Amino acid sequence: MADIHITIDGKQLSVPRDSTVMEAAEKAGIQIPKLCAHPALKPIGACRVCLVEVEKQRGLQPSCTFPVSEGMVVHTNTPAVREARRFVLELLLSDHPMDCMTCEQSGACELQDLAYEYGIKESRYPGQQHSWPEQEANPFIYRDYNKCILCRRCIRACDEINGVEAIGLIRRGWDTKVGTAYDGSLQDSPCEFCGMCMEICPTGALTPVMRAGAGRTWEMKKVTTTCPYCGVGCTLDLMVKDNKVTSAQSNWDGAANKGWTCVKGRFGWDYVHNEERLTTPLIKKDGEFVEATWDEALDLVADKFVEIAQQNGPDALAFLSSAKCTNEENYLVQKMARGLFGTNNVDHCARL
Repeated sequence: MADIHITIDGKQLSVPRDSTVMEAAEKAGIQIPKLCAHPALKPIGACRVCLVEVEKQRGLQPSCTFPVSEGMVVHTNTPAVREARRFVLELLLSDHPMDCMTCEQSGACELQDLAYEYGIKESRYPGQQHSWPEQEANPFIYRDYNKCILCRRCIRACDEINGVEAIGLIRRGWDTKVGTAYDGSLQDSPCEFCGMCMEICPTGALTPVMRAGAGRTWEMKKVTTTCPYCGVGCTLDLMVKDNKVTSAQSNWDGAANKGWTCVKGRFGWDYVHNEERLTTPLIKKDGEFVEATWDEALDLVADKFVEIAQQNGPDALAFLSSAKCTNEENYLVQKMARGLFGTNNVDHCARL
């Protein structure tokens, strides 16, 4: 399919025919503000913050859903566009708590960033505000509906990324909110606590319980690593402050997972700082465990393997591997068992 030619803010571009205006603008290095759009999700045009001016169109158009066409001319930063975006932001902020100083998402909140960019200190449209009770009944996700802007990112992530559909819009009109069936708890829903809803939320409506009070985003260092829980090899970004992990975030460039994580990868990192975690090999001497070097521990294991095989035959040994290892590591275990020791006593357990 041949590319088409359009102009955005005076820049002439050649873009794929099935592109949206937002996709074309990003190709040109032009950032259009957005709250409901996300690269991992299908666009729905819900927030109307990404409005742009398209010549020969009667009104402003949502750039995340508006398709490009040959010869199209787009303006992304005209006075009319900025005023429309400011109006939308002020409406959102009219029903949003202004507690940025104590909000866990401060510094990483997309709504806060846009309010700063457009110089909005308070809304011109004061009125009734929601007062939803805060919910932290589960050990993973803290939900503050008062900060929800109904962008539906969380709903779409649960559907399009995880395929669970545990949450959706419930009630109607002013009482509309994101919730589970019959407004129950996440524990009583199909929720798998993968955390994608929280990861993709543009405000502080969904935040990790374990990160509460651990520090601001700008105080943390991002460390990219591989999830240790299975052999898939998912890539994670660990947020670290003072040499302590505070949370795990999606790495959207991860080759194996493309940002998706399971409950273990998202929330199962707390063992790193557990006081009972072994950090040094232990070997038994005179009936007591004592610390040893890795060379001492590995030499002892190798010597015991050889001793048992020589005294009782290779079938006296058995090798148990784990799903948390990679396929390559599991292959090496069975190769050692069969090729080196001559036994087929090899098994596997996903719980190791």
